[in-house]
Amino acid sequence: MILCSAHNLAKSFGGHVVFNNLSMEIHEGDRIGLVGRNGTGKSTLFKLLTGTEQPDEGEIHLKKGATAGYLEQIPVQSNQATVYDVFMQSFSEQRKIQEKIHALTEKMKSDCDEKQLEKWLNRLYSLQEAYEAMGGYSIESKINGILKGLGLEEIQHQTFFSISGGEKTKVGLGCILLQEPDLLLLDEPTNHLDLRTMEWLEDYLLKYKGAVVSISHDRYFLNRTVNKIYDLEDGQMILYLGNYTAFSEEKEKRLLAEFAQYQEQQKRIKKMQEAIKRLREWAIRGDNGDLHRRARSMERALERMDKIKRPILQRKKAEMAFQMKDRSGKDALSLIEVGTAVGGREVLKQVDLFIRFGEKVAIVGNNGTGKSTLLKAIMGWRETTGIVEIGTSVKFGYLSQSGISHQPEDTVLSAFRDAVAVDEGMARHLLAKFLFFGQDVFKKVKDLSGGENTRLRFAQLVHQDVNFLLLDEPTNHLDIDSREVLEDAIEEFAGTVVTVSHDRYFLNKLFNRIAWLNEGNIHEYLGTYDQARQQR
Repeated sequence: MILCSAHNLAKSFGGHVVFNNLSMEIHEGDRIGLVGRNGTGKSTLFKLLTGTEQPDEGEIHLKKGATAGYLEQIPVQSNQATVYDVFMQSFSEQRKIQEKIHALTEKMKSDCDEKQLEKWLNRLYSLQEAYEAMGGYSIESKINGILKGLGLEEIQHQTFFSISGGEKTKVGLGCILLQEPDLLLLDEPTNHLDLRTMEWLEDYLLKYKGAVVSISHDRYFLNRTVNKIYDLEDGQMILYLGNYTAFSEEKEKRLLAEFAQYQEQQKRIKKMQEAIKRLREWAIRGDNGDLHRRARSMERALERMDKIKRPILQRKKAEMAFQMKDRSGKDALSLIEVGTAVGGREVLKQVDLFIRFGEKVAIVGNNGTGKSTLLKAIMGWRETTGIVEIGTSVKFGYLSQSGISHQPEDTVLSAFRDAVAVDEGMARHLLAKFLFFGQDVFKKVKDLSGGENTRLRFAQLVHQDVNFLLLDEPTNHLDIDSREVLEDAIEEFAGTVVTVSHDRYFLNKLFNRIAWLNEGNIHEYLGTYDQARQQR
């Protein structure tokens, strides 16, 4: 049964058409992934489906009595509201009934006649039945399950305003899950989640009773949780059955088939144009009206023909290839019993890690275990105990989670030239390879999106002579196209790579040595992330 449908939607912002004549259907129990490049209008579509924004044209129908949930804004009435209080706001109707039950119970303690008492008892039974039907007696258990699953148990009594941005996003996600809407709309739900929490969310969604639509660039998450993909591209949407891998294969087949049809039609058009030209030449030479009419008839047939638009097999992507002039020594990095503390808390205890030139090693673990701290210790930015020994001729290229943050007032052009000594013309040429075109190079660093900031940092890195990459969550903020470009570049890089990442697709594809950081120590596994997880 159809839960939600959209017909012929159109939406524009400031004269820019986001999409036009877009239609889709969501059935009860559907598990749908919504994919597409950044800026194609995926989040806009979610806002239209929930009524947060209105379409310029078209209609949206939600099944009568059905509810839709989308994380946009978390309502918090008080600066003193704790994380637990925010979760309780998801049960406002149940709380109202609970208050009525409490008030009625207090009334019944007072002196009254039997008739009045019987009336109150009947009212109390009705309220209790309604409270039970709405799941009131399982509220605490549901909240505790979400707190544990999202790793928020330790901060449940902290005020919502005092927690980090990533934690607020997790609280918002928890609120939506607690509301259990018939249609659950998730926009990049795995952002800010560690590996354990991602797996919990995936298992939760697999058991979820309602329909789920997820915007995500996390290919592993899509493979596990969806069985349909809507691909939003160039303002049009196409439905594919299957998970992300099936979609990728089917889309490639479809594009190749469309291109073959396009080429075949182009051949027919060319033959018709040549025939028209010959007929006109013969008609002029022989002053033959019949030939003129035949040429005109063929022209009209050509005009009426439905022209196939040339399919775009390869869209413009960033061009990335890391340069390495000189290699480092054979032993690139040695960590022996390395320890460090952050804010008085011992994060790393006795970390041992030995990396040779050319190895690709992934550091994984839950949030707060010290993965980013370990990279900073390698860079010499943290005071440590133990031994950190950098190999001969090692030249680090470091990418932080925040990308470029130390020069927010600089433009893209000036920030790039600060790191890469080239003239303005060459800088603009090189930046264009990372999709910074025209006036984009004069944007300020502080105004860049997360994806743009990451692309700018990679633009710097690939034009610096580095032989050892230290990458902290390199796929964060990147769309799938950009992630694939980065993966190809790392695969072809002959130097050493150490990455911190929660992107399991990325980890499985490129890394065959996993360093799992837990409780201040590292345990190593040979093989992919999935193989390491099985070994653990």
